[in-house]
Amino acid sequence: MAHAHTVPDVKKPSSFDAHHPPEKKLMDDCVHCGFCLPACPTYVLWGEEMDSPRGRIYMMQKAAAGEAPLDARFQLHMDNCLGCMACMTACPSGVQYEKLIEATRPQIERHLPRSVGDSLFRRMLFATFPYAHRLRALAMPMLVYQRSGLQKLVRASGVLKLLPKRLEAMESLLPTVPNSLFTHLPAHVATKKSRRRVGMLSGCVQQVFFQHVNAATVRVLAAEGCEIVIPEMQECCGALMVHSGLENEAMAFAKKMITAFESADVDAIVINAAGCGSTMKQYGHLLRDDAEWAERAAIFSAKCRDIAEFLCELEPVAPRNPLPLRAAYHDACHLQHAQGIHAQPRTMLAGIPELEIAEMPDAAICCGSAGVYNLLHPQTGEELGDRKVDNLLATQAEAVISANPGCLLQLMSGLRRRGLDDMPAFHMVELLDASIRGLAVDELLRQDRSSRVQAN
Repeated sequence: MAHAHTVPDVKKPSSFDAHHPPEKKLMDDCVHCGFCLPACPTYVLWGEEMDSPRGRIYMMQKAAAGEAPLDARFQLHMDNCLGCMACMTACPSGVQYEKLIEATRPQIERHLPRSVGDSLFRRMLFATFPYAHRLRALAMPMLVYQRSGLQKLVRASGVLKLLPKRLEAMESLLPTVPNSLFTHLPAHVATKKSRRRVGMLSGCVQQVFFQHVNAATVRVLAAEGCEIVIPEMQECCGALMVHSGLENEAMAFAKKMITAFESADVDAIVINAAGCGSTMKQYGHLLRDDAEWAERAAIFSAKCRDIAEFLCELEPVAPRNPLPLRAAYHDACHLQHAQGIHAQPRTMLAGIPELEIAEMPDAAICCGSAGVYNLLHPQTGEELGDRKVDNLLATQAEAVISANPGCLLQLMSGLRRRGLDDMPAFHMVELLDASIRGLAVDELLRQDRSSRVQAN
């Protein structure tokens, strides 16, 4: 009688290369329970399993086992992910999805080609946004476009609808160019009795187009007795690169940022942009394999604090004056989900007398900004922005607050589509600054309105 021969299973090679592929242990933490589904923006919009976190992890597992290729379909579903990390807040198993998606994206960039148009558009974004001096150069024609009244005319004409959707989205998200375009923050701000010596991130887009937010942050820190160091040589934190799979570029920016702050000898590094903060807190992981930088990165990351997080650790000394205003608070995803900071902004704002904070429905769902996602995927970004504006208007608030410049631009764009472009939108630190300075609500709203008039 012939004996049947069993053919041994041959392990297939992984579709990922050997450089930092998604870790099997982290993928195996996912039990595919489905708690992430109602928290995921793309699943909420489309109901497509492969556009849910567990669906994407399933695709990663198949690719790691060599049972699925890195192909256009794989690229599509990974590109569709906003990286908002709402799934991490919802997950009962503690799946570290951010490490999985941020390991997968560089694999895609190394192995899968993009169309010429997509490649050029991405190259243009990454050659501009991380560089403040280039943004200032770009802002000059924008200033003329906005102040001359041409922007108002162009928007009213409907001609923007004739442009490719990505270019139309870029125009709709243009920030107001400040009159003080070439103003820079001081390198050092001293106080009489220094309670803490802190460093401060000036940012890329933030230092050019959101100077008023940086100025408010400096005033608040100084009022709370902090000596402030703002290194002049600091550049981009690398957040956009991390979120887009450009690992080498992100590491280079991280090293420059660490170097810029090492000689400052500060107790903490205060950050007022949620996306930047989440990346800077992960430098230790980003540079984990670099013998020269791993420890330096971990020390740096341990000092990073969001402005609300930092102020909640510091007993307030500056008096708070009443600010009678009803404002809706929008949780920036990279603050709430990536950094796990939810209570601190509310605690900080609760210290302002007569300020009423309204909570939005579906607050955990992303507004669609997600770094440059709303430029790369304008249709999806717009749908999510419109959902967020619906929830904002349901609160009947007089103004909206957030902790991230991208979110503010996204909300303002969504409000403009509703004909509500005069609704005030503030970074949360601006309200604290106004309260400490004793600014009247009318004056605060007038300042916001005047900046909109300059642009429109």
